Amino acid sequence: MKLIKNNVYYCGVEDFGRKIFDQLIPLPHGTTYNSYYIEGSEKRALIDTSYSKTVEEFLDKLNGKGQFIDYVIANHAEGDHSEALVKVLQMNPNAKVVTNKKCKELLIDQYSIPEEKFHVVADKEELSLGDKTIRFHITPWVHWPDTMFSELVEDKILFTCDFLGAHITYKQGEIYAQETNDYLLSAKRYYAEIMMPFRPHCKKYVGLVEEINPEIICPSHGGIYKNPKFILNAYKEWTCDIPKNKVVIPYVSMYKNTEKMVNRLTEKLRMLGVEANKFDLIADDIGDLAVELVDSATVVFGASMVLAMPHPYAFFGVYLTNALRPNVKFMSIIGSYGWGGNLVGKIEENTNLLQVEKLPYITFKGSPKEEDLKKVDELAQMIFDKHKEACIR
Repeated sequence: MKLIKNNVYYCGVEDFGRKIFDQLIPLPHGTTYNSYYIEGSEKRALIDTSYSKTVEEFLDKLNGKGQFIDYVIANHAEGDHSEALVKVLQMNPNAKVVTNKKCKELLIDQYSIPEEKFHVVADKEELSLGDKTIRFHITPWVHWPDTMFSELVEDKILFTCDFLGAHITYKQGEIYAQETNDYLLSAKRYYAEIMMPFRPHCKKYVGLVEEINPEIICPSHGGIYKNPKFILNAYKEWTCDIPKNKVVIPYVSMYKNTEKMVNRLTEKLRMLGVEANKFDLIADDIGDLAVELVDSATVVFGASMVLAMPHPYAFFGVYLTNALRPNVKFMSIIGSYGWGGNLVGKIEENTNLLQVEKLPYITFKGSPKEEDLKKVDELAQMIFDKHKEACIR
């Protein structure tokens, strides 16, 4: 355990070796499962627990205090914060799980915890530990419907669960966020992959955090923020309604034909002063793609055809972009085919969550001809013109 402030302790676990999250998200820097122990003058509370693979290490981190817990506060039911909960309750048979109604339902579904073990709280309700008061803020959809924040009123500490987190680990024992570009990039990856589908909610809860005005923010992944403005200012930028003058181009090219067009488009956009980032969906990290989607104004999907359909990896790029719901304003498609098929239709079917203006699509048979290259140049000019009105320059 590491002291944060006035009998408030960090008791989380670092997972340096974890390489993928949710069997989807690459973790280039591992992650942490943060838990916090609060010792009041009359009662003791544990905020969130830990992931199944780290239960024993987590219990060790409690330094013998794991059998002296009156309340386990569950800010969120997802397994990486709750899979040690049953073990903690076994060690503390009189402890109550303090959470909101929706989180209670999910925890019962997952772990069959008896109803009588729960104390359900509403928005702005408070819990006394004696000389310390915890106030609860119900904050659904960052990123599940059950999420809440827990505010330690006297010490001005806010526990935000997944909100404002980052998948990153430092050297053993370091618990505070480093105010560096590397940390911000990890936090932006985390936002892009987990929070971006809920951008309006994120924007709303940034405002709530500013109203609460904590001195310290303790998320459930990554470092603790001794300077909350560091992460709040970043979230204001990432949730801004106006995108930057950027284009992201996820593509798959089997025989280099689509790639030639992608390269031409990238070159022309850069010549016009538009930031253009292409991503080979076979070779590149999807986390990097997600990061660039955060503040790009346009997405252009590039695809080859397989058996009269978009290449499966191209289709995955489309599906992922649609699921993440970035704040892009414009969309186009570039694709090469051999003998035919439904390239455009299948991509369009799976971009239904993107609120975009559709720019001209460019499809061509075999290798690109001079007229195809001319269409790409025209598309680049159109994107440039659109961005002049829609983007932060």
